[in-house]
Amino acid sequence: MTVLPDDGLSLAAEFPDATHEQWQRLVAGVLRKSGKEVSGEAAEDALSTALEDGLRTRPLYTANDVTPEPGFPGFPPFVRGGRAEGSVTGGWDVRQRHAATGGDAVLGDLENGVTSLWLVVGTGGLPLGSLGRVLDGVHLDLAPVVLDAGSAFDAAARELLGLYEERGVADHAAIGNLGADPLAHQARTGDASDFAPAAALARLCADRYPGLRALTVDALPYHEAGGSAAQELGASLATGVAYLRELTEAGLSVEQACAQLEFRYAATADQFLTIAKLRAARRLWARVAEVCGAPGAGAQVQHAVTSPVMMTRRDPWVNMLRTTIATLAAGVGGADAVTVLPFDHAVGLPDAFARRIARNTSTILVEESHLSRVTDPAGGSWYVERLTDELAHAGWEFFQRIEGVGGQAAALRSGRLAQDLADTWEARSAKLAERREPITGVSEFPYLAERPVERAPAPEPPSGGLPRVRRDEAYEALRARSDAHLAATGSRPRVYLAAIGPAAAHTARTTFAANLFQAGGIEPVTDGAFEDSGATEVCLCSSDTLYEEQAESTARALRAAGARHVFLAGRPGQYTGVDAYVFAGCDAVAVLSATLDRMGVS
Repeated sequence: MTVLPDDGLSLAAEFPDATHEQWQRLVAGVLRKSGKEVSGEAAEDALSTALEDGLRTRPLYTANDVTPEPGFPGFPPFVRGGRAEGSVTGGWDVRQRHAATGGDAVLGDLENGVTSLWLVVGTGGLPLGSLGRVLDGVHLDLAPVVLDAGSAFDAAARELLGLYEERGVADHAAIGNLGADPLAHQARTGDASDFAPAAALARLCADRYPGLRALTVDALPYHEAGGSAAQELGASLATGVAYLRELTEAGLSVEQACAQLEFRYAATADQFLTIAKLRAARRLWARVAEVCGAPGAGAQVQHAVTSPVMMTRRDPWVNMLRTTIATLAAGVGGADAVTVLPFDHAVGLPDAFARRIARNTSTILVEESHLSRVTDPAGGSWYVERLTDELAHAGWEFFQRIEGVGGQAAALRSGRLAQDLADTWEARSAKLAERREPITGVSEFPYLAERPVERAPAPEPPSGGLPRVRRDEAYEALRARSDAHLAATGSRPRVYLAAIGPAAAHTARTTFAANLFQAGGIEPVTDGAFEDSGATEVCLCSSDTLYEEQAESTARALRAAGARHVFLAGRPGQYTGVDAYVFAGCDAVAVLSATLDRMGVS
């Protein structure tokens, strides 16, 4: 926003103010040239982008987009940050995840930029009883340890507390989180667990370990089940409120109970949505604390994790770009701790190179890009403030729906929450199938000749509850069929791209068709004659004008040469001899799956 000097001088003073209506008329004029006859609000709507949760990103935001006052960093409603100083002094906490590793990897991380450890213990992680070995050589009074032990949280916590005592770490010097999260475990496995041990740990931390928190409110199970940003927020609020009720019933004050919670959220490559989500999460939790009578205790401590859902198994190197954007968004959004998942996370156990790139992502953003030197740099942006407000309202509405069915535990038991998440994922899956949500390296610009990245298999994570989804899963299934065919026959399934006319006429649609078929593991052939291609299916590629002149005759000639199925790259028409049409927005997954079926690729 522009701040005028004290004398009121404005360099635009001699120019008349432009109105919103004038801008809309200009937009309508541009759209008219592309064949869209719209005006006024409809012109602006034509440039808007639909998001999940019924939200829309508009093309223009102005000072007229009124939003609630965000306050100041470190003060309610904590939209601009839970601490007045933010991360200015030393950057955010760089937290590395370890699920199956030796002490060398842990020490290597701590010696090269990592500032805290996130240890997965029990099912899908490090064996119980191994913390002494894994943390050998670690200064536990300097490196915070965050546990994630599922149903074994009490045993893992007692083991860590024993290590503190064994190594002479003073009670006030112990720092980290014991990681109790019974509701996240129920979401992951479907098994409910007793809250009493978690309450006992919270009482112990409140009385004896001021630097330790006892509980995590993990929203990743809902994100990984396909939930939207608002559903992630609503589920985390419902979980946090459930824990507040349990802890206060166990004798803790509201202030003490709030101090025992740390919230974990996903950071995606949609940078503005991630920034707004973290800001909205702090506002919503501040509201909960206010209603509970402890407004000063509402500073939410946030741990952001780059989204597992967005990680791809094909062309995993692109994941480095995704996690960089997500980390930037988490830092700008004010996360206290950030975990960057290694680029090969979806493939198996990360190697030393992948872990180094992951930790260096935060280091570059903090030390070289100086991203943490400004508190809440997105604050004041009309777009970000409006998106924060809209997302907060959508998250609060979902939270109220959960509370209306009896709270988080009841929503999990009844399957209501699972159904809501499944409905959201079904709608998103349609966008992925139609490539309206592109996945670079998978559904767009795939590379069939890439050498697969091979890693040791990661431990199987807990299962039995909410599903774990990935954006690439439908395309991964298609590529796996193609890989099996390659292994069995020595070649991939093929499609011949029949280019009609000069390069200027066919290049755009030839490129489009090649990308589309490669997304399903089908090799496009463009050189030579159809008879020499080894393909049984063909796709015509040219301009609309040449289609009118030559599509039917070309299709007839190709059928005579042995083509069993003829595609045309372009909008559906009425061409004799053409069996199907491929175009921007078609269901690519359905087209590719049916094509592989016809080719006998199982």
